[in-house]
Amino acid sequence: MPQRTVAVGSAQGLHARPATLFVQAATATGLPVTVAAAGKDPVNAGSLLAVMTLGVGHGDEVTIAAEGEGADAALDSLAELLASELDA
Repeated sequence: MPQRTVAVGSAQGLHARPATLFVQAATATGLPVTVAAAGKDPVNAGSLLAVMTLGVGHGDEVTIAAEGEGADAALDSLAELLASELDA
């Protein structure tokens, strides 16, 4: 399963609006996508509650993974989104 590790660029971490944007993007891929914080089990990236309960803050590294056709491109896009400033 392809995966990417990236530091979260949002000043708010993955809470509220940044988490919502990430979940919407993960869901839009149409692929099973998971996200995991360091030392935690992966959770469904399509679940806002699951993503927010990871407790990920600014600069924390997360690993995102996906399976299926187009997973590499989807992960590149999601990694870029996570690394960018989502608070605008």
